[in-house]
Amino acid sequence: MYQIKGKIDTTNASEFEKEIMAAKPTEIDASQLEYISSAGLRVLMKLRKTVGEVTVRNVSSDVYEIFDVTGFTGILNVKKALREVSVEGCEVIGAGGYGTVYRIDEETIVKVYHTASLDFIEKERELSKKAFLLGVPTAISFDTVKVGDKYGVVYEMLDARTVAQLISADPSQLQQLGQLSAVTLKNLHSIEAKSGEFPNKKITLANWVRSIAKYLEREEVNAILNYIYSLPECSTFLHGDFNSKNVMVKDGEVLLIDIGDAAIGHPAFDIAGLMLTYLIMPNATTPDKVAALLGFDPALAQKMWGVMCGTYFKTGDPQFIGKITQMLMPIALLLMTYHSFHYGNLDEQAIAARVERLIRGKLLPAIKDAQPIDF
Repeated sequence: MYQIKGKIDTTNASEFEKEIMAAKPTEIDASQLEYISSAGLRVLMKLRKTVGEVTVRNVSSDVYEIFDVTGFTGILNVKKALREVSVEGCEVIGAGGYGTVYRIDEETIVKVYHTASLDFIEKERELSKKAFLLGVPTAISFDTVKVGDKYGVVYEMLDARTVAQLISADPSQLQQLGQLSAVTLKNLHSIEAKSGEFPNKKITLANWVRSIAKYLEREEVNAILNYIYSLPECSTFLHGDFNSKNVMVKDGEVLLIDIGDAAIGHPAFDIAGLMLTYLIMPNATTPDKVAALLGFDPALAQKMWGVMCGTYFKTGDPQFIGKITQMLMPIALLLMTYHSFHYGNLDEQAIAARVERLIRGKLLPAIKDAQPIDF
C-alpha cells in the first residue's frame, strides 16, 4: 500500500504530485500523515480523476476532519485509523467459520475475524446495520477495530448470555430456550426485505456451484443448479447462521449476533441450517469438534432439533418432524457442502476429495430423491 507521511502543503505539493502520479496508487496508507493542505488535496483530486476510486486508510481524527470539512470524504473513500482493542483474558461467547466473539465488558462485545479483509468486514457491518433498521433484533455495531494483527467489529451488548451457554450451565432449560429460539426464528421469517438489500441465497449458492464446475461433470452441475432454482422464491429475511451460539438472551429478550450470512430466500434455508447443526454435524465429525460447534453437550443436539422444529411448525407429531427432516435433507447437505468448500484455502487434492465425499457421495443422491418444499 502506498504510504504518505508528514505534512503536505504548498512547500512540497509539487514533489508529492510527481511521486504519487508516477505510482498511481488506488490504496493509500495515511497512518503517518500529520497534515494536508488544499494543495495536497488537489493532488489527490487529480489522482482520483486519473485512476478512479481512491481509498485513503488509517487517517487520524485531525486529518479526517480536514477531509470531511472540505468535502473530500464524498470524493475519496476515506477511512479513519482503527482503534486497537485487546481481547486478552476476555470471555469467548461464540465462534464460527469467520471469527470469534469476545465479551469486552458488560456492554460491548467484539467479533474478531480470522482472515477477513477490511472490505469484507465493512460489508458485513453494513449488513448488520441494514438488519437492525429492518427490525431484526440484532446488536448495534459501533466501530471497526484492530485486534493484534487481525480486525474486528465492536457491538453493543446487554449483559446477556448465548443460548448455548445457558443450556451448558443448566440442561433443564433446553426445552424453554429451544422454544424461545424457534419463536424468534419464526418472527424473523415474517420480515420481508427489499430486493438488493441482502444477498439472494439461491444466487449465492448457484454462483458457488458454477465456481467449482470444472471439478464436476456437466450433468452433475446441472442437477445441483436445477435443484437450487426449483426451490420457492421468497424475499424473506434469513439470518443465515441461526444456532445456539448466535442467539443471546437476557431476561427473556433475544438479541442475535453474527449477521454476516444474512440473506433473502425461503425460510427452508434457515431451518435446514438448524438441521445441519443439530442432526448432521454431530454425526459427521469428532465429539470434541461437535462440542465446540454446539457449545453444549452433544447428547442434547437431537432433542434441540426436535424442540425447535416442533415449536416452529406448531406440532408434537414425530412423524411430521420426520417428514420435515427428510424434505430439508438436500438443502442441509447443500449448505454443508458449500461451507466445506467456502472456509479455508483448499488445494486441488482436497477439493477433489470433497467432491467425491460430499457432492457425489451425499448431495447428488439426496437431490435425486428430493421432495418439494411445501411450507
